[in-house]
Amino acid sequence: MIYQIYQAQADLVDPLRRVARNTSTLLRTVIPHPPYGIFLRHLNAALEVFGYAGTTHNRPSYGIKEVEAGNGMAAISEEVVYATPFANLLHFKKDSGRPQPKVLVVAPLSGHFATLLRNTVEVLLRDHDVYITDWKNARDIPLSAGRFGFDEYVEHVIKFLEMMGPRSHVVGVCQPTVAVLAAVSIMAEDNNAATPRSMTLMAGPIDTRRNPTKVNLLAKAKDISWFEDKMIGVVPWRYRGGGRRVYPGFMQLTAFVSMNLDKHIGAHLRQFRSLAAEDSQASEIHRNFYDEYLAVMDLPAEFYLETVDRIFMRHQLAKGELIYHGRPVRPSAIRKTFLFTIEGERDDICGLGQTAAALDLCSGLRPLLKRHHVQTGVGHYGVFAGRRWENEIYPLVREVIQFSA
Repeated sequence: MIYQIYQAQADLVDPLRRVARNTSTLLRTVIPHPPYGIFLRHLNAALEVFGYAGTTHNRPSYGIKEVEAGNGMAAISEEVVYATPFANLLHFKKDSGRPQPKVLVVAPLSGHFATLLRNTVEVLLRDHDVYITDWKNARDIPLSAGRFGFDEYVEHVIKFLEMMGPRSHVVGVCQPTVAVLAAVSIMAEDNNAATPRSMTLMAGPIDTRRNPTKVNLLAKAKDISWFEDKMIGVVPWRYRGGGRRVYPGFMQLTAFVSMNLDKHIGAHLRQFRSLAAEDSQASEIHRNFYDEYLAVMDLPAEFYLETVDRIFMRHQLAKGELIYHGRPVRPSAIRKTFLFTIEGERDDICGLGQTAAALDLCSGLRPLLKRHHVQTGVGHYGVFAGRRWENEIYPLVREVIQFSA
């Protein structure tokens, strides 16, 4: 019922937002003319803030057309190397003329599209041949495609690495660090030729018993039946995934916004002032961020509930109890893959020590093949996007990949 209520509200408000956006566009053509310039600028600012404040289920574009390559620029084109009903293995093909280490970026399946990692990919592309797990919106996946749970997520990581071939590298960002560690553990135990040479785990919930955050405490405050009853909706039949049980993306967005409500209100007030003052640079930065942030995708209910239960409630990986398709997951089986864990000093989603727990779990690795880094002055998103990621964290990731290539 919760999805139907949301959809009814969206159907009512979305036309009003479109009218506001169109009116704002029209006003910009007449604002320079006195005597109504100040009034019209404020009206335009209000209309634009309202018009672009709603959620969308449309996947944004990565928009990466070229990147730095040596002393020049290299053109980038996107190609789907392998596809399943739930995800594409997307390759950012670079016209550089020379081979570079292959890197799989495993994106979160947590309510936003993989395009949230645009900056992560763009920076990695400077020195690497980059692929990403481009997850699909569950509300567009028909019931005939079957279920998608935690095991299927791990299965996708393994399959994608196999498609990329031997001597590849993997970078897991936030939520998928658990699945990535599980996948590499299984591959190592099977002596899979595609076992990655290095594994970088960034700001992920490997062991949420360490330094628990508000997100972790919420997961422990209720039992799994509460989450299934309160957090799961059914996709309306007008969409391709009609009838599929999902954790709606708008609910995850609401949870994230509520954690920093004052920050988001302040951001929109600043956007109003920027638009009124015709500060195009500041308003464009705001618009680009929220175009991405407000683009939401639904998660298959099985994946969401199993992740909450197995990772955040029962800590199965951290306690050595995680099972993948009936077999135990043993991180100690990893003996040749370089492990690099990264955390943010001010991360309020994955607390300090949660990602570093992987270092202890991978007891089969020699100390030479382990490394940990805490980035000062950044929160969760600053670990994989922004100035600190580009200038301070990425050089370390590049160094690890070069060392283990």
